[in-house]
Amino acid sequence: MCGIVGYTGPREAGPILLAGLRRLEYRGYDSAGIALLDDVGDLFVEKRAGKLANLTTALADRTPHAGVGLAHTRWATHGRPNDLNAHPHVDCTGEITVIHNGIIENFRELRDGLEARGHVLTSETDTEAIAHLVEEVYAGDLADATRAALRRLEGAYALAVMHRAESDRLVGARMNVPLVVGLGEGESFLASDVSAILEHTRRVIFLEEGD
Repeated sequence: MCGIVGYTGPREAGPILLAGLRRLEYRGYDSAGIALLDDVGDLFVEKRAGKLANLTTALADRTPHAGVGLAHTRWATHGRPNDLNAHPHVDCTGEITVIHNGIIENFRELRDGLEARGHVLTSETDTEAIAHLVEEVYAGDLADATRAALRRLEGAYALAVMHRAESDRLVGARMNVPLVVGLGEGESFLASDVSAILEHTRRVIFLEEGD
């Protein structure tokens, strides 16, 4: 199963996220990626097919300073295991990014509708559709937009969403796939498995269905 790690707080997000992904390598994966909001609010995304070492090499000497970010290891379902289909996925505006575990059963219908309404989807994945659905309904509150987008999904998901305009906030949601929240001192974590964040906190909330 895929791995999710998210962080928001005063420390450098990049090393925390990569270390979390390393603790999830036992789950199996075929690609890895990271998204960070840097100090000036720009969204940085890097993703690579293959082992986590490929992503780490791509990030060498170019990881921005950031206190918020998401990272993911993917096991391919919809779409081949390549750089393009690796998570995170970004919407048309380049401001919203999503990582996701699970399978969206109605993603073909959703993708067709999005493309008919002018969205440009660049991957073969079901996850990318979620970013564009959030984009369509975003009106200044990422949690509200995520809730509205999720009402259109059929299937199973654990996901994390980030927006450039809300630079200290992550939104997570789950349905039939595990997701946990970790609470630290002035910082918070998201993870698909508690092992990814136990180094940083023992205060963990296991989200319930629909949270």
